[in-house]
Amino acid sequence: MPIDNDGVMIILSSPSGAGKTTLVKLLSKLDDFEISISHTTRKPRQNEIPNKDYYFVNEKEFKRLIKNQEFLEYAKVFNNFYGSTRTPVINSLNNGKNVLFDIDWQGADQIKNKKLDYKLITFFILPPSKKILFERLSNRDMKDKLIAEERMKQFDHDVLHWINYDYVIINNDIENCYQKIYSLIQAEIKNGSKDYDKDFIRSHIEKLTS
Repeated sequence: MPIDNDGVMIILSSPSGAGKTTLVKLLSKLDDFEISISHTTRKPRQNEIPNKDYYFVNEKEFKRLIKNQEFLEYAKVFNNFYGSTRTPVINSLNNGKNVLFDIDWQGADQIKNKKLDYKLITFFILPPSKKILFERLSNRDMKDKLIAEERMKQFDHDVLHWINYDYVIINNDIENCYQKIYSLIQAEIKNGSKDYDKDFIRSHIEKLTS
């Protein structure tokens, strides 16, 4: 069973471009919240800082970490590997820090299946519409329409995994979305009442996938 002083694991997943990375960064500004920095084999994007946003490594190094069983979770996404190493996460949780994960559904499933002795809260972030998602993907650092279109194709597959998360939040406005997530985390930690309408979420997903 979790110890009262232990930190909580909080996973944010989303289809590419729905805003999970921005939300994780906002949450990390709170006291006692910190981001689990992932290793990745992809190249840094513009404005990304090595060892702060990601540990950028080559495939050989990543596979060495896999072989040594150093990952709590890892996955291959869009031809690149991503993974969270176990030791820094466990150390942070034991020191009372709440650890934020910016990972996809594959990594989330792996962490859930490990059944660690720490409280786990999972969020799946969705865009208000496919049109807005495509605009976001086209406007960020990828000017290549083919990349945006590839991610849109993946969206139809990724969105089906919403059912495996504790909460699904629609990112219509980043500040409102952040506040909803923060309120639900506090309610979970303090066993308070939760403002969450699953029927509304289900109908939104039907619109996104129809």
